[in-house]
Amino acid sequence: MTHENHRRWQMLAIIAILALVLWRLGPMLMPFVMAAMLAYLGDPLADRLERLRMSRSLAVSIVFLVLILLLAGALLLLIPLISRQVENLIQNVPRYVDWAEHTAWPWLQVKLHLDPRTFDSDRMIATIKEHIGSVSGIAGQVLGKVSRSGLGFVLWLTNLVLIPVVTFYLLRDWDRLVAAIDRLLPRSIEPTVAYLARESDAVLGAFVRGQLLVMLALGVYYGGTLSLVAGLSVGVLIGMVAGLLSFVPYLGFITGFGASIIAALVQYGDWSHVLIVCAVFVVGQLLEGYVLVPKLVGEKIGLHPVAVIFAVLAGGELFGFLGVLLALPAASVVMVLLRYLMERYRQSELYTEEGEADPAIHEVEVAIEVAVGASGGLKTVNVTEAASDDPSPKP
Repeated sequence: MTHENHRRWQMLAIIAILALVLWRLGPMLMPFVMAAMLAYLGDPLADRLERLRMSRSLAVSIVFLVLILLLAGALLLLIPLISRQVENLIQNVPRYVDWAEHTAWPWLQVKLHLDPRTFDSDRMIATIKEHIGSVSGIAGQVLGKVSRSGLGFVLWLTNLVLIPVVTFYLLRDWDRLVAAIDRLLPRSIEPTVAYLARESDAVLGAFVRGQLLVMLALGVYYGGTLSLVAGLSVGVLIGMVAGLLSFVPYLGFITGFGASIIAALVQYGDWSHVLIVCAVFVVGQLLEGYVLVPKLVGEKIGLHPVAVIFAVLAGGELFGFLGVLLALPAASVVMVLLRYLMERYRQSELYTEEGEADPAIHEVEVAIEVAVGASGGLKTVNVTEAASDDPSPKP
């Protein structure tokens, strides 16, 4: 085994060990991941304040205070609003059950030619009533269980307190951590990794900040229009859920549209309000597709909807809620790596004839040289040099 192959196997082993450790520690990583996301969101603002000749500590303190005030304001605004919406929903549960039993189910039996002996509507409705009736007590049961379990309550409270503490320290030392990671990289691959890190940062910045704004805008739009225009009593709650789920393509639209149609039929029982709901979601889709996503997210991510759905499902299967939270950011970084590997493949002898390099790769080489050369202390080499089999550092 050559020295180069030995080094590659070492790097693969290190990556595999890190992935195994992250997988095993997944349940306890939630506060640290949340803190890292908040620090990542706040770092650009802290850098701007530093350019105004503020010290890092003062800039971080201002950004941290702004984040705390925004989160506290959102909680103070949303918790009473959600409580009223949930209370309204629970009060209308009998109307929904009655509509399902005497309107929706008989209509489905007629239209789909269902055999009543095969599909026992009474048993189904009884099951729905049983589960819906327990919804109002779920919060109390969860809080009661947590309060009875002293250890569980302490762990929950510890995780809650850890998030702002870890956020502050990560935000304060963000640049130092990035520099430390840069110093640990093998010198032969440092320029390529630096270039890929900058590309990934651009994609992540576009996704995280842009997608959060899209979710917020859609939640406000759907909640406001469903409540004020369509007149739905639970319109705000449906709009918030639709906006929250909009990070998965069409999931927020499908969920919000289906729930709004049912709410309009139960509350009003006419087709005029159903048409209003349809118009609200058609305008919402046009707003999302032609205004919000192009303006706020842009085209840098370029993930296919099927890839997004796969990433979310795979992340949830492997790491639970933490995996769902990190699925799309991780997928966007993987996309950057795949683009780079595709360019490397296009310049290889496997793709070109007689080893002729693809002219398009020259643009990537120049981009890497410019991006790496613009940062202090990094060497300016091209893709071919960075990926060379020669283990010695390149000049």
